[in-house]
Amino acid sequence: MNRKKEITGNIMMVVLALVIALVVNYMILLRVEIPTNSMENTIMAGSRVVVLRAAYLFSDPERGDIVVFRYPDDETQNYAKRIIGLPGETVEIRDGLVYIDGSEEPLQEDYLKETPTGDYGPYEVPEDSYFMLGDNREVSEDSRFWKNPYVRREKIIGRIWFEYYPSLHFYGEDQ
Repeated sequence: MNRKKEITGNIMMVVLALVIALVVNYMILLRVEIPTNSMENTIMAGSRVVVLRAAYLFSDPERGDIVVFRYPDDETQNYAKRIIGLPGETVEIRDGLVYIDGSEEPLQEDYLKETPTGDYGPYEVPEDSYFMLGDNREVSEDSRFWKNPYVRREKIIGRIWFEYYPSLHFYGEDQ
């Protein structure tokens, strides 16, 4: 009788561990490999990152967050980019510099790989959406070039939390 209880207890423990692993893997965290160099030098092509799906349960995405989302032109694909334009804002790019809501001062973007070029916009970000750009602007296929340039809030899967390969690096407020 004790042997049967022991086996049943072990089976229950394995089932519980599997349920917890599935909940964490499919509801809390997502592991992603970055396939392109559009986010260099912040995140290099081939890097593996962990996305915190629960990052925006109690708060809204913020400018500067690096997020994974469903690509608006083909929602079967996930993209990773930086949030630049927030809901209701107007984003304009002049001589490669980003201006928000007609500001005289460009957005401070110390994370850029190199000084970008080009003029784009203005883009009027809808109330439920975000405007995304890659950090490596000269090669990034981002909101500037998509047929549907805005990412709806519900299509954001989560914020990139940390890189675990090829090195360990946490992304937080200083992304």
